[in-house]
Order: sequence, then structure tokens, then C-alpha cells
Amino acid sequence: MARSSEIMVKKVACVMVVMCMVVVAPHSEAAITCGTVVSTLAPCISYLKSGGGAVPAGCCNGIRSLNSAAKTTPDRQTACKCIKSAAGGISGINYSLASSLPGKCGVNLPYKISPSIDCSKVQ
Repeated sequence: MARSSEIMVKKVACVMVVMCMVVVAPHSEAAITCGTVVSTLAPCISYLKSGGGAVPAGCCNGIRSLNSAAKTTPDRQTACKCIKSAAGGISGINYSLASSLPGKCGVNLPYKISPSIDCSKVQ
């Protein structure tokens, strides 16, 4: 009899642990990856290197899509780091155009896009 109550206590304890894990687990979707950021913003590269003109529709669509996907502070910081890293590897980027691009696409960012941005401070 003692053996079966011991087994029952262990089963109840396991169920409680699993329930706690489910309740405490973060309820967020997968984090944004640099691959996603780079492919989403790829249509902007020619505009940022050409010196202006009309912003390509694919560029604005990518900016809006990325802005919608970056719901959490860690996602926004990851996107910032990815953009900063990718832009640093492309010669000829016009950072004045880059900083004005979100506004031209109807996206309001609470920070300025620049090579000197501290992505850890992005909220």
C-alpha cells in the first residue's frame, strides 16, 4: 500500500511540474533571424546605393513586414544588429537615405538608422 501511494505522489508531482512549465513558458513566436531580416530588406539595397529616386515598392513592403514581425524588444534589437551588420558589409550605402526610409514607407521608428546606433538600447 505504501508503495502505490508513493507512486501516486510522484505522478502528481510530475503533472504539477509539467503544468508549471506550460504556465511559465514564454508565449511568443520564433525570434527574428538575420536571414529573414536580410532577405526582407534586400529590395532596399539598390535604392540605398543609387542615391535616391523612388523607393521600390518591395522595399517598403519589406520594411512594413519587418516592423510588424518585430513585436518584442529582443526581436527589434536582433533586427537592428542584423541591419547594422549587413549594411556594414555593403559599400556605398547612403545612411541619410537609410535613416529617412522608414518614414517614406509610412513606418515610425523610435530610433534613427545609422552605423553608430547602439542596438542594445533599441526598445
